[in-house]
Amino acid sequence: MSTPQLLRTPLTELTGVRHPVVQTGMGWVAGPRLVSGTANAGGLGILASATMTFEELERAILEVKGRTEQPFGVNLRADAGDAPERVDLLIKHGVKVASFALAPKKELIAKLKDHGIVVMPSVGAPRHAEKVAGWGADAVMIQGGEGGGHTGSVPTTLLLPTVLDAVDIPVVAAGGFFDGRGLAAALSYGAAGVGMGTRFLLTRDSSVPDAVKKLYLSYDVNGTVVTDKVDGMPHRMLRTDLVQELEETGTLRRLGPTLKRTLAFKKMSGMSWRQLATDGRSMKAGSERSWAQMVLAANTPMMLKSGLVEGDTDAGVLASGQVVGVLDDLPSCEELIGRVVTEAATELRRTSTLLV
Repeated sequence: MSTPQLLRTPLTELTGVRHPVVQTGMGWVAGPRLVSGTANAGGLGILASATMTFEELERAILEVKGRTEQPFGVNLRADAGDAPERVDLLIKHGVKVASFALAPKKELIAKLKDHGIVVMPSVGAPRHAEKVAGWGADAVMIQGGEGGGHTGSVPTTLLLPTVLDAVDIPVVAAGGFFDGRGLAAALSYGAAGVGMGTRFLLTRDSSVPDAVKKLYLSYDVNGTVVTDKVDGMPHRMLRTDLVQELEETGTLRRLGPTLKRTLAFKKMSGMSWRQLATDGRSMKAGSERSWAQMVLAANTPMMLKSGLVEGDTDAGVLASGQVVGVLDDLPSCEELIGRVVTEAATELRRTSTLLV
């Protein structure tokens, strides 16, 4: 039986979900099965589109809609050459939430809002939150340094309050969350909800191979590392033999295998060399990466796919938050969200007794 609504926050009011829990848009992981499982459990599932072609994204949206009648979102690359067309796709199919890893253009925000779609960019600093709020974003998600994938160095406990002080729109906190105590703490700070990635990756509804999930569960809290040797940007992942090798290998030696994977990504995505170059220029304009690092960045999707989809941990990398070290089970999305919100409600009631 679904858990009834126990917590009402600006996030639940804004998006229409039952619980203030967001399953983040993890590439190769947040597909239709996981997103619909989250949505049916009352959370906000976010479909990851960065590794999908336009046609694959439309099929994925339709599959989610076939699996659930609940609200869900799609994560978009704001710097993608076809971002405007993908926005049109969300409008066409009535997707409830558009999330972005980078700040979308002001015009895209306005277009989405004109069609009733909630816009929720991810930000890594108060000034970024202020910028997108000024452009009309409905909410923002922050990720502290504990989080998996591309991440910053500021921990959630410092990033969250500074962003809350900077803007008056709902703020969703991610990075280091996995249970109801964390949700209760985030709500006490003033957040509208929490986002979780690694915790949702390690559920039965996740399509990640079981052997890879078992590998994740074998790591402790010191089992992740933040490295820029994969794509030139800080990236938190499991400390595997491959990652250790990348850490010890120079850029030039990594370029050969990287170019082979880039060719594979070009074939998989259906993108032309011109499109790849255009996207590369857009990505470089928004970062301080060199062209050599940009070539490495183009290789990242295939390395993640090798590990998270194909289960080849010798050839792939495995993005992970530090919470991996405190997880020891594989619940369903229904079980996970139910116990998180129930525990959070219990904790909030308990702490209210401390008032005099």
